Amino acid sequence: MSVLSQPQFHDEAAAFAFVEAELWPNGPICHHCGGFERISAITPNPEKRIRIGLKYCGQCRKQFTVRMGTVFEESKLPMTKWLQAIYLMVSSKKGVSAHQLHRTLEITYKSAWFLAHRIREAMRTGELAPFGGEGGAVEVDETYLGNNPDNEPKEGKARRSGNKNCLVTMIDRDTGRARSIVIDRMDAATIGTILEDNISMEARLMTDEHPLYGMLGYAFADHGQVTHSRGEYVSKQDRTVHTQTVEGFYSVFKRGMKGVYQHCAKKHLHRYAAEFDFRYSYRIALGVDDTARATRALQGVVGRRLTYRPVDERPHA
Repeated sequence: MSVLSQPQFHDEAAAFAFVEAELWPNGPICHHCGGFERISAITPNPEKRIRIGLKYCGQCRKQFTVRMGTVFEESKLPMTKWLQAIYLMVSSKKGVSAHQLHRTLEITYKSAWFLAHRIREAMRTGELAPFGGEGGAVEVDETYLGNNPDNEPKEGKARRSGNKNCLVTMIDRDTGRARSIVIDRMDAATIGTILEDNISMEARLMTDEHPLYGMLGYAFADHGQVTHSRGEYVSKQDRTVHTQTVEGFYSVFKRGMKGVYQHCAKKHLHRYAAEFDFRYSYRIALGVDDTARATRALQGVVGRRLTYRPVDERPHA
């Protein structure tokens, strides 16, 4: 039997029960007043337009569902479609395009595009704990992608790295977690702030030969560098000095961005990066299978309200 044959992917009542069990492990909590003692379920009745999952709070006398206060809020899509989409996105190593979701879920492309962005928002962990807290190795590297509309090349000039969107990624070797940040420019002030905010001073920093890392590496317990321009990818003196892990992350990231998504505006890049960070940080090599990863993404929907206007600021007719 397929994983997608499970009841929560096809039965709306089962889907609501599944989501409620994950988001309300100790029972329903009123979205309006926070009460939990006098909550009752309202029997669904399509004829009277009473929807599945509706609850009534006896304390504030208001109705609510588990959708409220999450990325599901105000969505017209059935909960079964949401759960299918979450599972497809977390189980596909290089991502799933909005067109593929549109065809698979049989919804409009516009709905699929917005749904995917909401799920990516749920994947943003928001973790602030610094990497390498116990003296572990943290790899750092940058990559360039697409075109930066804020820094177009002059007419007749070739496009260079400064004219592209820049992404800096850090990977903690001990925990296997990845954290990517979109930056406007690759300079000492920007990179210095990122390293200071996200990496412990006790960590061993691992980078390539970029001069900015050489300037900033002194702040950490140790700084190992490899010189890619000379064909050095693993240090001969110390085999732990390399950036192969973060390079492997970028190989998957770029295959997904170029092969699946193909184009990404700068204003959306942070969500796509969060999607790849999430799948990498909760991968099977760390003991997290597809089902557990989908559950982890589902737990991240709370407090991530996302409306169409902030996602796409252009006016729509």
